[in-house]
Amino acid sequence: MNIFNKIEIALKVALPFVAYRHPKSDEIKGFFQKNDEIYHAETYKESGFVFAPFDDTKHPILFPLDKSKIIISHFSDENASNESKEDVSIFISEEEKINHIDLVQRGIDFLKTTKNKKVVLSRKLEVDKDVFELLKVFKKLLLTYKNAMVYVWFHPKVGLWLGATPETLLKVKENKFSTMALAGTQAYKGSLVVDWQTKELQEQQFVTDYIVEKLKGKLTVSDVKTIKAGSLVHLCTSISGSLSQQFLLKGLITLLHPTPAVCGFPQQEAKTFILNNEYYNREFYTGFFGEINMVATSSLFVNLRCMQVLKKSIVIYIGGGITKDSNPEKEWEETVAKSKTMLKML
Repeated sequence: MNIFNKIEIALKVALPFVAYRHPKSDEIKGFFQKNDEIYHAETYKESGFVFAPFDDTKHPILFPLDKSKIIISHFSDENASNESKEDVSIFISEEEKINHIDLVQRGIDFLKTTKNKKVVLSRKLEVDKDVFELLKVFKKLLLTYKNAMVYVWFHPKVGLWLGATPETLLKVKENKFSTMALAGTQAYKGSLVVDWQTKELQEQQFVTDYIVEKLKGKLTVSDVKTIKAGSLVHLCTSISGSLSQQFLLKGLITLLHPTPAVCGFPQQEAKTFILNNEYYNREFYTGFFGEINMVATSSLFVNLRCMQVLKKSIVIYIGGGITKDSNPEKEWEETVAKSKTMLKML
């Protein structure tokens, strides 16, 4: 039985599962939980697949290794068809636009009146859809985002999510760890030679500085590179180091999540502003997910470019980094452009 058949069966019998493919791989791995209980990662010494919300005061959901069946399949695009739409337009109410522009302006005012340097503000876009072909959309994501972590996650008591993220939160193998500072977004125009603006370069440097400061010690920090993820490009810095008693898995996650790339800088002040001012609950958007303690290896990703599947609609989540020099109208336009990434998959 291939993994796509197993997904269909798990949905019919309402049992939790996650299926995912790591960047630049053709191997799809699935955790299929044998019951419908909700388990949590408490110590990060557990083994399994974790799915964590943005709000780090809430417990991450765990599919425990010892209560799941693992299935591995290979996915080739040789006989697959990618029918992603070239352009997508959708009705957006004037109220949605006004609300987001107002939110961004409040964010700018917050930054100007405090010592905070950045806050990441987001919104959700709900698309009416009576019929959702999960496997078709999942395969589109696999075909379109070969350099991203692509996943579909389901728990009957929590919900159905899927997406394709370019951002690594943390990778740990034996006594070595690596992470990345990712910020700045532009449309890919056929080249990785990109004219990055001062705001984008500054925003990415905030993220790098924050991580380096938090992970004090002997670190290897790469030069800033432009990377491609689907139809977008981003600025990226790789950071790596060695584990210690201070930096076990739980400690590293606590320091890094939520990162300045999805929250802001300083972390706690930005997070408080988001929770108090955004018009909705992010839930698992800008949280993190991935394997923990699987053969001395953990691999976690930030949950960006994702959608939540509801009974009669699809919720797409989009956001952007705000600095004191941001333009609210342009920030709105950026979220409209980013929303097309997932809309093309529907």
